Amino acid sequence: MIIPVILSGGSGTRLWPLSRVAYPKQFAPLLDDSSLFQATLKRINGLQDCAGPLVICNEEHRFLVAEQLRQQGVESNGILLEPVGKNTAPAVACAALHARQIDENAVLLVMPSDHVIEDFEAFQGCIHTGSREAVAGKLVTFGIVADTPEIGYGYIKRAESSADGAAYPVAEFVEKPDLATAERYVDSGEYFWNSGMFMFRADNYLQELERWHPRILEQSATAYAAGQQDLDFFRLGKEAFNDCPSESIDYAVMEKTDKAVVVPMDARWSDVGSWTSLAQVTGPDANGNVFLGDVVAEEVSNCYLRGENRMIAGVGIHNLVVVESADAVLVADKSKAQDIKKIVETLKASGRNEHLHHVRVYRPWGNYESLDSSERFQVKRIVVKPGASLSLQMHQHRAEHWVVVKGTATIIRGEEELVLHEDQSVYIPMGTKHRLFNSGLIPLEIIEVQTGSYLGEDDIVRFEDVYGR
Repeated sequence: MIIPVILSGGSGTRLWPLSRVAYPKQFAPLLDDSSLFQATLKRINGLQDCAGPLVICNEEHRFLVAEQLRQQGVESNGILLEPVGKNTAPAVACAALHARQIDENAVLLVMPSDHVIEDFEAFQGCIHTGSREAVAGKLVTFGIVADTPEIGYGYIKRAESSADGAAYPVAEFVEKPDLATAERYVDSGEYFWNSGMFMFRADNYLQELERWHPRILEQSATAYAAGQQDLDFFRLGKEAFNDCPSESIDYAVMEKTDKAVVVPMDARWSDVGSWTSLAQVTGPDANGNVFLGDVVAEEVSNCYLRGENRMIAGVGIHNLVVVESADAVLVADKSKAQDIKKIVETLKASGRNEHLHHVRVYRPWGNYESLDSSERFQVKRIVVKPGASLSLQMHQHRAEHWVVVKGTATIIRGEEELVLHEDQSVYIPMGTKHRLFNSGLIPLEIIEVQTGSYLGEDDIVRFEDVYGR
């Protein structure tokens, strides 16, 4: 049985301002109405002898994962929550331990959740080859057939011999090269881009991990044994996982084992690691431009212009990335696209919030959007999904006034239970226990006006919460 393991812990800082800590690129609709995570689910659909996926993510994204699985109609084999990011080797170790509870002979197909693969047929053909090698005891990595000398990727060198030309022993893994070295790699035909995708039997991976990095296996096993089920999620033991060394699969196992093989993959792959790579996947026009949203342009070439909320107008500009979101606008030279993460680091260091959240913040019950704010007031638009409810809570520093603009709200205010319809409102005094529930069949929309001396999101005292927060 093949169990896909989808790694969903990345932050995607190079795709700021659309990718943020609370809503990273794998969950965002960057190319069409589906997210990259959902595209990953689609490409494994139809794989022979393939079970439901096992997803590994951090705690903050758990409800995004659950909701996007639900939207795709996919039943998972588990959602493992990492208390802290420790790179891929520990994450996959925990996945292997979990998979062996499902099938002791499970073959893991390890995939990042934020890549683009356009040729599903070629991809699935490579997985078939990889499965055969994995069952035979090999640790498989998939090498992307390199058509350009990219300096942003690591490379895998194949050995000369191959029984059938479909899989080669790995000669070596090499770090990101300079341009001259990358050109030599591509010209030789012996090197592939390192895709970060792997395939192996769960037991074989654990055996090799024990051989080459026993500390990771020890801490991962302890964290898994201390884990607890929480609704649809499995929380790994925090203390043991925190003490686990942070290593990638490549460093911990693949560069050391004598069982590594590489399967060449030519499936129109991209790691979508920057705005320039996203532009290439989207497909530039005759002038090298990609325009998304409401864009008006004159004498523009080789640009990526994307408006999420407002019109973007460009005149006489070349080789630029311009991305507009509700609270930030990025302007960058394409040659500096890899350096956008420095902006994120600056925002973080200065204590700003634009690297953390969008104006619209997603919660398991729906979402809220800040419309206006000042020192002692804030206005939000809140959308609650049918049948969903916020926690029973209280605020110590603010009062709230709710106006229903769409749907039906059932409200707990102290000892009262109120039912409000469109154009009706309610006042929640400071220090009063309250809860909002969508008792209707359509999304509930309310306008919330907060007033008080402190309006931060951490001014919440929760008494009951169906989502275990």
